[in-house]
Amino acid sequence: MGVFLRWMFAFGLLALTYNPTEINYVRWAYWNYQTHLSVAVFMGLLLTIGYIIYLRATLRSIGPFGMALVLSVIASLLWVLFDFGLLHLDNTTVNVWLGIFALSVVLGVGLSWSHVRRHLAGQSDVDDVDE
Repeated sequence: MGVFLRWMFAFGLLALTYNPTEINYVRWAYWNYQTHLSVAVFMGLLLTIGYIIYLRATLRSIGPFGMALVLSVIASLLWVLFDFGLLHLDNTTVNVWLGIFALSVVLGVGLSWSHVRRHLAGQSDVDDVDE
């Protein structure tokens, strides 16, 4: 359940920042920065903190190569779905949601990888061991 929640928070972070609907930070800040600049800056800083947490944990746990590998697996899955006719890429809205999904999987796996590895291998990371 923890892995799913970490992925959902990553998906939420990305979707709150930008999505094809009218309800996202980028569009709201673009249309309201003149009247609500303080709120736009505050919300932008909160989103930035979320990205720093996710990116730092992802880079520490799986690194750039692991990020590219997870993204490659997701891309190949989408390619398979496209080849079998289950996915059509002519709708830009669907493409944006697929991009958000793919990036959220990378961030979710990155944040959860230490926990998954500990359960699979039975070993703790050096950072996990208390003195």
